[in-house]
Formats: sequence, C-alpha cells, structure tokens
Amino acid sequence: MFGPCLDGLGLLVDIDVQRYARHISLPQVGRDGQHLLNRSRVLVIGAGGLGSPVLLYLAAAGIGHIGIVDDDRVDLSNLQRQVIHSTAAIGGSKVESARNRLRDLNPELKISTYDVRLAPENIDSIFAEGWDVVVDGTDNLPTRYLLDDACFLKGIPWVYGSIYRFEGQVSVFNLQQGPCYRDLFSEPPPPQSVPSCAEGGVLGVLPGVIGSLQANEVIKIILDLGEVLSGRLLIYDAEAMTFETLRYSHNPERQVVTDLSLSRAMFDDEAWCMRRTRMGDVEEGETSHRETMFNSISMKSYVERRNTGWNPFILDVRSEGEYQQAHVASNDLQINHEAVLSMVDSIPKNREILVMCRSGMRSQMAAMCLIKAGYQGSSLYNLEGGIIAWQSVLPDEIIHG
Repeated sequence: MFGPCLDGLGLLVDIDVQRYARHISLPQVGRDGQHLLNRSRVLVIGAGGLGSPVLLYLAAAGIGHIGIVDDDRVDLSNLQRQVIHSTAAIGGSKVESARNRLRDLNPELKISTYDVRLAPENIDSIFAEGWDVVVDGTDNLPTRYLLDDACFLKGIPWVYGSIYRFEGQVSVFNLQQGPCYRDLFSEPPPPQSVPSCAEGGVLGVLPGVIGSLQANEVIKIILDLGEVLSGRLLIYDAEAMTFETLRYSHNPERQVVTDLSLSRAMFDDEAWCMRRTRMGDVEEGETSHRETMFNSISMKSYVERRNTGWNPFILDVRSEGEYQQAHVASNDLQINHEAVLSMVDSIPKNREILVMCRSGMRSQMAAMCLIKAGYQGSSLYNLEGGIIAWQSVLPDEIIHG
C-alpha cells in the first residue's frame, strides 16, 4: 500500500506506507520524515563487522540510495560478526554479497557498490555521487583520517565507529561545522601500536551494538532529530555493560586541512602501508612517536623493562566499581578516564606514567587528555590489553574484591 507525500519540490511521490508504518506512526518521523529518509543518500565505508548492521538497518529504514565501499572477499572467519554475509557467499565480493542481501530486504532501494579500497586516488570519484552522510566501518587509521579530511573539505557529516575486544566507540564528526576526527585525535599513533581485531579479538555481538548506534545517528542526522553525538564520544563496555560519554570540542592547535596531503602521507608511509596490507604480522613490542603522541606498550615489554628497574607511575582509569572488583597491587592512582583532567595535580609530570584500563581503549583517551593538559607524550605509556593482559601475564599481582 502506497500513500502520497510531497517531495522537496512540492511534487507528489509515493512511499510504501505498509513497509514503513512503524516509522510513519512516530510523531517525530511521520510521512514527511519517511520521505526524507527515502530521498537521502548514505555512503558506508566497509561491509564488515560494523558495516553489516549499519547497512541492514539503513536499508530497512528506507534510505533511498546506499553506497558500499569494500575491496575484501568474504571469509569463513568473518561470519562470527559480519552478519550481512552468508556461508554461501564465502570467497565472493563483500560488496556483491551485501548488495544481494539488501535487495532481498528492500528491493526499492538504489545501491551503488565500489569494489575498491578507499584511497586518495579514488575518493573524489566515489564522493561525486553527492552523499548526505558517510558512515565509517573501516579497520585502519589511514582510511579514517582520509575520510575525515575529505568530509571536512566537502562539508559532509560522518558517523564514526570503532571496536576492539569488548569495547566500542561512536561519535559524529563534521556535523554543521562541528568538531572533526582530527580535533579529537590530532595526531595518529605509531603504526605498530594499533592492534587489529585479528590480533586482539572482538566479541561477536559488539559490532552489532556499535553499528546499530551508528545507523541510529545517521537517521537522526537526516531527520534533524534529537541530540546527535557531535562533540561527544560514546564509549560502550560490553563486559561491564556500561555506556560513558567523553565531551570534546574544536582543537585550535591541530593542523589545518586544506587538501588531502596530510592523509595521503599516511597512505604513502611504508609502515602504515604494511599495517593496511598485513594486519597482524607486525612485530609486537613497545613503540614511540613524537612528543605530541603517547607510547603504546605490551605486557611483555612492560615486564622486561620493569625487570631492569623501570618504575612508572601506574594510573588506572577504569570506574571505581571495576577497580574494586580487581586491580593491580602496585597501582598508584585510580580515577575514571572522564575525570582525568580534574586530577592532574595528583598525577606527576616528572615521572613516566603507565595508563591502563580494562582492555586498552579508555586509557588511550586518558592519555590524549593528559597530553592536552601539558604532559609530554614521550612520558605516557598506554598498556595494550589493560588489566585483562596484566591478569593473563601476572595474575598473582591482581587484588580481587
């Protein structure tokens, strides 16, 4: 059953009233809102763990034109979390597999596929379709910085998502000249310090949660509905079942983006190139970067350095409840990662600092906050894997209860 609705030019068009009945019955959506969704164009970068729920829910919501960018092929190991694909699709193109599934779900949609890896050489042609919103389902930082720079230059909002082990993050960048990814993460970390899901693992349902939240933000942006996650980073902990929010704003000290040269340099960097093409093959260990970025250190490297006399200040940035359940006996200070800036007087600047959380994501945010507060990145060490890694290597040093 179809019902008439006015488009932006005042012309009558039809929408499937029965298919979108539950949207239309919402006062905040209605027929006009559903028509906005049907006329919108959304580009999804990646048809993997995050892209799967994003694509399925956007298609179900009636996004009129969906673009899918991915050069990968479906592998058996993908099916634990990449729910848009099937066993029958193994070995085939992810974009074709995704398109077939979306057509089964909602044959009215227009779907454009790009069986390529997003790169400086092709991003302009892909963006030429005139997308209203872009969704990040990527798994590497060079592509994410490229996406941020291109969206900034073209004035397109994009929805960020990131997953690792049991934790995920969601935010919205470049919405109506709001903060960008480079405002939150002004400098990329060293290539070897960024573990992949293959290296660290990921809970199968985690991308479903984060991807659904990303799809939610897309719909809110299109409908101008509610409070979008612009200037706020949502952090989800699947194991503790908690949501926390970190606020951020424009960073006046970040490099000004006038073209794609900054992100292009990451694509040309051999270390990042190796990271993109051989995820999981990079040697584990401690890495460092410029004074503007913190270090990343594994438990193996921490134990080796401690055995030679290294004695950093240990900062635990988990919640008090998590800390009470289990913490390191030699911990110097516990404070929620969101409150780090309010406790800088208790955190020394004349010692090296080991920052830890449960698995290594919130501690990265805390380290970034400390850098903004004037701490030298060279003195900050993010513990990869957090207390989970500590407990697996040095279980006798964990105090429970």
